[in-house]
Amino acid sequence: MGKGNKNRIKNPLPNQSKVKGRIAEPSSNKILNYDDFHPVFCLRYLEDDYGLDKCTRDEQADLAKALRKRSQMTWRQIWAADRHGLGAEKIARTSIKASIPKHITEDIDFFIALRFSGKAPMVGYRIKDIFRIIWLDPKFTLYNH
Repeated sequence: MGKGNKNRIKNPLPNQSKVKGRIAEPSSNKILNYDDFHPVFCLRYLEDDYGLDKCTRDEQADLAKALRKRSQMTWRQIWAADRHGLGAEKIARTSIKASIPKHITEDIDFFIALRFSGKAPMVGYRIKDIFRIIWLDPKFTLYNH
């Protein structure tokens, strides 16, 4: 490729927010409404007593399907859906029978239940668009249903 070649790839300009083929970074001066975002699911904090090993293979498969379905929805759509379907339900922190992991601060005053296998809930909390799953409850022992 010579110096005069018109087919050269140009480097994007710094601070350029929209470049074809790239994902634009959100502007830091905008207030984002994360209800309009698709959820991101985090399994990092899943408790052993309510983890994948406590689920059957069918329940594990159902979890994967439930995460996939909801990843195609926005948080606003999830909150608008039926709580025993693809929707969500708030669970008071005081309703949880298991010990609350130490990394969960007191400002998290409620958890969110999303159904993953029939009416079996995955329970966790949301920060921005990220849903951190803490408990899988196919035996319905985490809180009074």
